[in-house]
Amino acid sequence: MLYSTNIGTIPDSSGVLVKCDGETVGRIEAEFMERLKKGDTFVLGGNTYRFNYGKGMTINVSPSSGPPTIPSWFSQQLPLSFDLAMDIQRFRAHMDSMFQYRRSKEHIMEFIYDYLYVDDFAANSIYEYFVEQFKFAQIPSNRKLLIEYYRGFGDRRFVIFHTLFGRKVNDALSRAVAYLVARRYNMNVTISISDNGFYLSSDSKIGGLESFRELTPENFRPILTQSLDKTETLASRFRHCAGRSLMTLRRYKGESKSVGRQQVRGKILLKFVQEMDENFSILKEAKREALEDYMDVDNAQKVIEWIASEEMEIKTINTVIPTPFAFNLVSQGYLDVLNQNDRAEFTKRMHLAVLEQIKDKLSDLY
Repeated sequence: MLYSTNIGTIPDSSGVLVKCDGETVGRIEAEFMERLKKGDTFVLGGNTYRFNYGKGMTINVSPSSGPPTIPSWFSQQLPLSFDLAMDIQRFRAHMDSMFQYRRSKEHIMEFIYDYLYVDDFAANSIYEYFVEQFKFAQIPSNRKLLIEYYRGFGDRRFVIFHTLFGRKVNDALSRAVAYLVARRYNMNVTISISDNGFYLSSDSKIGGLESFRELTPENFRPILTQSLDKTETLASRFRHCAGRSLMTLRRYKGESKSVGRQQVRGKILLKFVQEMDENFSILKEAKREALEDYMDVDNAQKVIEWIASEEMEIKTINTVIPTPFAFNLVSQGYLDVLNQNDRAEFTKRMHLAVLEQIKDKLSDLY
């Protein structure tokens, strides 16, 4: 009877209650909760809140101000695949070569038509986008990993990694680097990821490049595995695995246990298992799910190997304004707290600032 009423590969799920001063202010998805760590801020219902702690399927927050450290939630949006990301990287390399050899606009536009099968408007937009990136900084590609240092509002520091490998790979890379930064400087850093890259942010020195260079093909997976300890990501995956293996029961003697209760018991079991045996089979499966299904550790390992073998070189730049390729990633938190008209105006001002920086170089190009 226990087997018949508890077996199943699909875990129970529900929305996560968000409580502030004892009152419910909204709900978030469980996957979003997995990304939160103490001190993170996010926007919910037009207000900004600071994450304090989670218990079961409820999180406690307090009012906050300023731009959120966690940008808009992508929910069930499919991540960019690693293979497609590498195709885009190769396209970037072609564009970079043509700009380096000072090919004419007509020649480059013809290449874009043949390579991407797009109309005149799209081809011109792509051309202008790449021209601005090339003249303002450098174009990252499958042979060049660009790391951008930028100091934002309120003297906040950003280290932006132009790693166009897809969100799953960037999630793995960012967690490993952030773990090393936290261990070296004894500080928490803010992480934001997208398909096109990720950034680390803090009010003090980060040392992102130094920590990134510490990663090797031999230590990358162990470091990434260690970074999962005490995270909501591992706790949720462990609950799912424990439920599927009947280590915890979702139903007993006709009564169903709520998802929140399952989560609390899952965390208690997880802590006990970690202290007892790191090679416990269900714990190992939870870590495998987090590394290989939730993230893409295998392709992230490839990136580390390319850098170690110097097949991909690392270039660094310092900017006073985010580069065109970095603008969307860096500005997302600020845009979340602006209305639609202010967003458009903010974007225009930033674009004009970039054009002002490169106007002399553009005149040389044309």
